[in-house]
Amino acid sequence: MVASKQTVLVCWIGGNDLKAVAGGELGPILSTLRTAAFDAVELLCSYPTERVDPFLAWLGDQVDVPVNAHYEHLSSPVHFGEIYQAAYRHLQRLTEAGVHLSILLSPGTPAMQAVWILLGKTRYPAAFYQSSLEQGVQQVDIPFEIAVEYVPAANAISSIRLAKLADQEVPVDAAFDSIIAQSERMLALKAQAHILAEKRVPVLIYGETGTGKELFARAIHNAGPRAAGPFITVNCGAIPPELVDSVLFGHKKGAFTGAVADRAGVFQQAHGGTLFLDEFGELKPDVQVRLLRVLQEGTFTPVGGSQEQAVDVRLITATHRNLMVEVALGHFREDLFYRVAVGVLHLPPLREREGDLLLLADTLLAGIGSQDVSLKHKKISSEAKNLILRHSWRGNVRELQATLLRAALWCQGELITKADIDQALFKVPQQDADVMSMDVSQGIDIQEIISRVATHYVRGALAVTGQNKTRAAALLGLKSQQTLSNWIEKYGIE
Repeated sequence: MVASKQTVLVCWIGGNDLKAVAGGELGPILSTLRTAAFDAVELLCSYPTERVDPFLAWLGDQVDVPVNAHYEHLSSPVHFGEIYQAAYRHLQRLTEAGVHLSILLSPGTPAMQAVWILLGKTRYPAAFYQSSLEQGVQQVDIPFEIAVEYVPAANAISSIRLAKLADQEVPVDAAFDSIIAQSERMLALKAQAHILAEKRVPVLIYGETGTGKELFARAIHNAGPRAAGPFITVNCGAIPPELVDSVLFGHKKGAFTGAVADRAGVFQQAHGGTLFLDEFGELKPDVQVRLLRVLQEGTFTPVGGSQEQAVDVRLITATHRNLMVEVALGHFREDLFYRVAVGVLHLPPLREREGDLLLLADTLLAGIGSQDVSLKHKKISSEAKNLILRHSWRGNVRELQATLLRAALWCQGELITKADIDQALFKVPQQDADVMSMDVSQGIDIQEIISRVATHYVRGALAVTGQNKTRAAALLGLKSQQTLSNWIEKYGIE
């Protein structure tokens, strides 16, 4: 342990320090040690030992003070969370030993320098040094203060815990009780889903992003007769086109370059349980054909295989697209649609769930608090709740969860204020904002809003129909092509 009252220099080992071994420039660490007096040096290093060890031996020959090195594994030299944990741990250790801290800022990445400043100005007061070829070695004054009281809850949470808080995965034991709602529409949907869970029919869940489609899917699986079987989920929109067949149906060794072993597809993995195909509407027509065959016959052939395999799965699909419109446009197979849409659940956006918003906010915040003691007692102020009620929540429950987490992590004290929520929100530029959430008390131009909405959707309908006005009018719910032409003329749509 370092003796009391010693002055200790702390820093990361940088690339220029490692280069100094070969001759030429001294590097920031040796330059500082030759300019200012220190009793010991504590070095943090994330480089491989085969690069660091020669430097440490060389440095030990150049100075007459103890040099202590600490290897820290970082997944990235700019990972703030990992850098923070490493720096925090060593500064705490040295402070408890009663030393005077000096921190050399120059070596390392900007992320490392930022963390040094944060800790050295709040938790562990230190003198700061920097070294450069142009200015030499200087003790620097950082001309601002950061109040310790401002250091937020995020400061006390480990990187691993913070990552888990932000992950927001649907729990594997999700049940219908996990779906928080009191609006009549959502309660009716939960009742319908509960009935569907006991059946063996395919279920199609559609709704906007973040409305809870996977939560419903897991609840249906867990409440059904296949609860003991696997629940396999795959995001169809995230599969590279060239790997779709392999992901869905598996492949045999040697089927293509890189197929070094047999691999089971998600259908085989879900045998005896439930297969949840998220973003189902993203599947291309050729894949839809092969998927339909599996659903009709209960068999599939792995890529590169010659023998059919039987499979028994319950299929639950989800999409944010209106598949009826996709069918009408010829983008989605009608026979596949009716095969998967036996049980259909339409999840409403959060803005249409009357009475659910504040209930959800309180429940989600309590859930966040249960995962970490530093967030346990957070509450939402009345003004903050009013702001939550006025927001459009385009990302729905997922956006609400993320906003509350950000606000809880960075707010001062236990009460989340209106300013905390406002800072945590991602704001849409006014010209693109939800027309249903504009502040009428500040005055609006309703004719301009109607014109903007009409222009947007008329152009969209014409684009997807190849400028066919008859089909575009049908998509827009207009009575005839002439009505559409009148709109085009009225709003000056090119």
